[in-house]
Amino acid sequence: MSRLLGIDYGHKRVGLAVSDETGTMAFPHKVFPNDQALVKNICTVIREQKVGEIVVGHSLDKEGNPNSIHDKVEALMLDLTLETGLPIHLEPEQYTTQAALRIQGRNAMTDAAAATLILDTFIVRNKKK
Repeated sequence: MSRLLGIDYGHKRVGLAVSDETGTMAFPHKVFPNDQALVKNICTVIREQKVGEIVVGHSLDKEGNPNSIHDKVEALMLDLTLETGLPIHLEPEQYTTQAALRIQGRNAMTDAAAATLILDTFIVRNKKK
């Protein structure tokens, strides 16, 4: 098993979480501004952390339909696929930022904490398979 990268995509910031080498525990890693350097910055983390798979928060509204950020998440996934060739998984991410805020309050790593919740949910769900 290789490391997994979790991504919580937001309009202003993008939080990243990385798993341990065995892919069984998720940890907050970094928060990047959502700007022109985003894909390059994520690819740097992928190389440095030796990531083998990517888990992206699947952004849907309360009814389960694509929300305003959905198209941008899909564009990021396409860019990362073209840049890295790594498998990318979608994991529902409703309310992960709110959960991170409840756990730790707002700080510089809130979005990374949300990415950790997304990644941890993916790990737990796939452990049962």
